Amino acid sequence: MPARKSKYVDFKPEELKRYARHLSLPGIGIEGQKKLKRSSVLCVGTGGLGSPVLLYLAAAGIGHIGIVDSDSVEDSNLQRQIIHGTSSIGKPKIESARLRILELNPFCKVDIYHTHLTTKNALDIIKAYDIVCDCTDNFASKYLINDACIILNKPSIYGSIAFFEGHTTVFNLKNNSPNLRDLIPTPPPNELLPTCEEGGVFGVLPGIIGVIQATEVIKIITGSGKPLDGRLLVFDALKMEFKELKLNKNVSQKAINKLIDYQTFCENKNNLNNNSISSISAKDLQSKLEKEPNKILLLDVRTASEFEMKSIKHAILMPLQKIQNGEAIASIKKMAYGKELYAHCKSGKRSLQALKILKSHNIEGINLTGGIEAWDNNL
Repeated sequence: MPARKSKYVDFKPEELKRYARHLSLPGIGIEGQKKLKRSSVLCVGTGGLGSPVLLYLAAAGIGHIGIVDSDSVEDSNLQRQIIHGTSSIGKPKIESARLRILELNPFCKVDIYHTHLTTKNALDIIKAYDIVCDCTDNFASKYLINDACIILNKPSIYGSIAFFEGHTTVFNLKNNSPNLRDLIPTPPPNELLPTCEEGGVFGVLPGIIGVIQATEVIKIITGSGKPLDGRLLVFDALKMEFKELKLNKNVSQKAINKLIDYQTFCENKNNLNNNSISSISAKDLQSKLEKEPNKILLLDVRTASEFEMKSIKHAILMPLQKIQNGEAIASIKKMAYGKELYAHCKSGKRSLQALKILKSHNIEGINLTGGIEAWDNNL
């Protein structure tokens, strides 16, 4: 009589010790751990969200992990991107993340893609994986990931963060599941989307949202619990409050069967809102300031701390918040009398928003294209 095959045959003794707390957990056990080992997950982005996602998926025993990112580690990343360390500064994030994953769990297979996800490579990269984690920080990438997953019939775990608030949900899990276009049919204006560098981000926030993303991956693979399918989870760190919003699939939405140019898609949608505000290049504004500085009012709408670190000569600090709440409107109108008004921020997003508000108060102004970044590059 042949020997009975052990249910633990798929695991080495070291793995059984490693996953002991899962093996004794109702709802996962040995069968659930086998599913984790046989699964593959792609994480797009190794920043604030990608760091906890990758660490917890590796610790849980995901057998095959893919990482897509083209950036290198910077000092300012380390406040929240905990998969990287000081010794990784200047190195590609994918390399730093791969080494940390293998240090945490050498039984994981890790594939890395040192590139941007694009319409040319997205389908080829994503098709090799069971689930995709969207840990990106821009809408062009998010729409690309969403549409590629729809075409390939892959579930995607969505995460986003800003300031003190984070969102997460599960897209495309079933045939009737909602996707990103049901949540956000068209890209929001760029000026409403400050980067982490411009607007800041609470360091622990991506850790919380990323851990929830990893939780959803593990639940889906093992068949445990109730995934965030059709439910958007919103977390407010300042109030320490979670709320849940119902999300339904729009059955009348046009079917997605091919990828498009997502950068142009997002820019064109935004330009519909931006064409009412004039702009000027850093070179032309610099020339104007050199010739007749007394005829120009240049507003810097960044924060006081940003202004203290670096500013443009002749610029007057007027934080966007004071324009938004109306506190600065009267003083700006008085200062702008008889002058040409220009505004800038770091990249041009916040200043565009400020100028739209000022225009609603009959104060016309011109936006510095590219903000102080473009100004520095022109020096």
